[in-house]
Amino acid sequence: MADVYRGQWVVLTSFLFALVLSVVSVISTGPDNVGHLRPDWVLMVLIYWVMALPQRVGIVAAWCLGIVVDVLSGSLIGQHAVAYILVSYAVAQGYQQLRMISVWQQSVAVLVLVGASQLISIWIQSIAGMTSFSWWHMLPAVVSAFIWPWIFLVLRYLRRQFRVT
Repeated sequence: MADVYRGQWVVLTSFLFALVLSVVSVISTGPDNVGHLRPDWVLMVLIYWVMALPQRVGIVAAWCLGIVVDVLSGSLIGQHAVAYILVSYAVAQGYQQLRMISVWQQSVAVLVLVGASQLISIWIQSIAGMTSFSWWHMLPAVVSAFIWPWIFLVLRYLRRQFRVT
């Protein structure tokens, strides 16, 4: 029974750390659009764990994390949950292919996945009349793709170091 939960605390801690990073304030001075430079930390960590442990991290984790992000960010309840569920489903379907490509090629996949998540969130907000599309909304996808190799390497190191299975 202990082997089933081996390293579960590493996964939970990484999600908690990503949640903290997602609510840390970005520089309040400067242009209004500097907030769009924030990567989607939670989604990147979710993508990694779904890719690494698809049998343990999946749709339920995506839904729970999405609801928590919605509450923490003050957005519509379910907005991030829907986006995270769709992205985690796509990663779960193609995790074997994602594992076989280089980290730089995975960055392109992260660009597409985070971009899709952003588009879903903007679509939901626009239905509610809260925002309209701007290309600034796609900047987190670019920033997330740029830092993906480092996120991947850190999480892989932790997974191997603590023998998370």
